[in-house]
Amino acid sequence: MVRTRWVVLGGGFLAYMFDALEILLLSLALPAIRADLGLTPAQGGLLATATLLGIGLSSVSVGYLSDNFGRRTALVGSLVTFGVCTAALAAVPGFALFLVLRFVAGFGLGGVWSVVSAYVVETWPSRSRGKAAAFVLSSFPVGGAVAAVLSGLFLPSWRLLFLVAGLAVAMPVLVVVLLFPESGEWERERAARADTGRVSIGEIFVPGLRGRTVVATLVAALALTGWWGGSTWLPTYLSAERGIAAGTVAVYMTVLNLGMFLGYNVFGMLADRIGRRTAIIVSLLGVAATLPLYALTSDPTALMWFGPLFAFFAAFTGLFGSYLGELFPTRVRTTGAGFSFNVGRGVSAFAPFGLAALAAVTGLGGGLLVCAGFFAAAGLLTFLLPREPDAQPSTLEGAVDAANR
Repeated sequence: MVRTRWVVLGGGFLAYMFDALEILLLSLALPAIRADLGLTPAQGGLLATATLLGIGLSSVSVGYLSDNFGRRTALVGSLVTFGVCTAALAAVPGFALFLVLRFVAGFGLGGVWSVVSAYVVETWPSRSRGKAAAFVLSSFPVGGAVAAVLSGLFLPSWRLLFLVAGLAVAMPVLVVVLLFPESGEWERERAARADTGRVSIGEIFVPGLRGRTVVATLVAALALTGWWGGSTWLPTYLSAERGIAAGTVAVYMTVLNLGMFLGYNVFGMLADRIGRRTAIIVSLLGVAATLPLYALTSDPTALMWFGPLFAFFAAFTGLFGSYLGELFPTRVRTTGAGFSFNVGRGVSAFAPFGLAALAAVTGLGGGLLVCAGFFAAAGLLTFLLPREPDAQPSTLEGAVDAANR
């Protein structure tokens, strides 16, 4: 059991790092793609939106696969899906097929978060689950750094870039296939429900779980709208509105990602001490308080320091990994947590467009202030969720009883 925990920790970190790599690679390669395929700015934005919409829908498909056929099967399927679709981009003739492949890749990209989070909840004890999940999901900024390195090596040859990145997904696939056991908690729950049939998405909306599902989805949607709305335009904000040289922007973003990596792990340890919900609230309200400092600052040195400061507080996605999984019983854990988080990501697909329209009136700095408002709303709404959700019941009936107590 102890070995399984560490395998899940290391393998989950690697899997989610590649997940982040594939998500962020598009934004780095987009200028070269647009120039080569002759895409309009709107078409370029649609490629990112298609990815996030696929991620949003993954909560249904991958949740069903994971809760009915096992965590390991769903994780391998998710990795293979986005790996193959990414590699296939090397041969796309134009915009239409590119759009389809990014949409399908989104199903795998969203699935990795859901399954890895369930694995951590089901293999790590409650006393250290927060920092374990936060560490695994802190691989997201690491994936961003790797994406930047690969882009520097291969661009403007974006086709070769996607081919290499897609084929490299074989690494986490082999780790999961060769080293990951199936979740013991899921296997016990499956044996106990031999006569209850397959899991359906409707089960996360039964009385007792419905409120948790709706509120958790709203929290994720608000938080991720603020994050994707702001982070998509941060490089443009630094260069266009604050006059930072293009080469220096990369340095600013690297320092920002370092702050985020540190924040994930500090908040993970904090969550195990003060509770997962409380840590999420502190994280969201912390971003809401520090992002305006970034948006209103024009001094280059202050911008260098305020970037990692607000990114440090942006640890909520790592905290969601353990907390959302604990909101739901084993039977519907991936479906419930994945629905809440990935539907939120799907809603946030439209945030970059909304912020662009707002920036035409207020400037990107004003748009960042609006994003801070989304973070504040998400933090306040989190108070409606249970302080310490009961993660022990594996059956649907047991979890509903616990939620209603």
